[in-house]
Amino acid sequence: MTSDFDSHVRATVAWHFDPDTGSPFWLGKRAALDFDPVREVRTAADLARFPDVSEELRTVPVADLIPRGLRDKPFRVYESGGTTGAPKRIVDAEARGRMLLWARERLTELGVPAAGDWLHLGPSGPHVVGSDVARHAAMGGGLFHTVDFDPRWVKRLVGNGRGDLADEYIGHLLDQAETVLRSQDISVLNTTPPVLEAICARPDLYELVRGQVKAVIWGGMSAGQETVRLLEEEFFPQATVAGVYGNSLMGVAPQRPAHPGDSHRCVFQAHPATTRVQLVDDDGREVAYGERGRVLLHLVTDEMFLPNVLERDTAIRVPPAPGATTDGIADIRTVRSMGQARIVEGVY
Repeated sequence: MTSDFDSHVRATVAWHFDPDTGSPFWLGKRAALDFDPVREVRTAADLARFPDVSEELRTVPVADLIPRGLRDKPFRVYESGGTTGAPKRIVDAEARGRMLLWARERLTELGVPAAGDWLHLGPSGPHVVGSDVARHAAMGGGLFHTVDFDPRWVKRLVGNGRGDLADEYIGHLLDQAETVLRSQDISVLNTTPPVLEAICARPDLYELVRGQVKAVIWGGMSAGQETVRLLEEEFFPQATVAGVYGNSLMGVAPQRPAHPGDSHRCVFQAHPATTRVQLVDDDGREVAYGERGRVLLHLVTDEMFLPNVLERDTAIRVPPAPGATTDGIADIRTVRSMGQARIVEGVY
């Protein structure tokens, strides 16, 4: 039986390899493929036949990524955090916005306020997360407050053994956050687990958050089950605490509502209309439910086609929620190295 996603795969592959609609990037790769993508890619499983092109996103001219069929759309360029080397670049016009509308519904189901102002303590600039959070706030008619945040600088400090300067930089971020919280009515705080830990270590700032914030959204870095429990039960019991997994390439995978039988406090679900996340072993085979595997991403949209991308994270495979068609993933962990690159995490 053919699934809706299989049909979506066929249509999107045909789009990206049509000379009239495809991007110069993918059209230029067609001759080097040992299969005919339009004729032979019929299901989601066939996406495994494509090469992982994510390394090329560090150097490819971004104009080559824009499909010819969408040249009339205003595209923006976003960069990854550069954790594994030079940043990777993506382009986006409207596809990510559609994904965010879906993610907003999931977060609202968890208890995140549908309206209200947001404070984002995380990257902006070339990083897509700042734009994502701004759009979340705007969707509910809320105002978007942010603090300048350069995660690459913190990672450089940590990688060079300058943890003292990294701590000083975090303090600088928290000073600015405190200024916002003392004068503005903030309903939603979006940041990372290390920054939340730093907030909890500053009594005055912590009390400001406890006193007014109705939802705390964490992401950007992994958090173990005990950390999630502490955030939910000990540090912010007055607020909804929700996690979001994702990055520039895959988009966002919000925490799904808990279901009977879930053994993990936080289970993420990727956007079912455009994204498949598989967890695979060292031989590329999908692991069984309950087992840990490496994150393998397939992003299938009319704007960006990124099949077979092996990510830097591992996770545990969780069965779909009742009524859902895609697996959940839980207990995200970052591998320590990829090839020759040593992975350094700072606060994002």
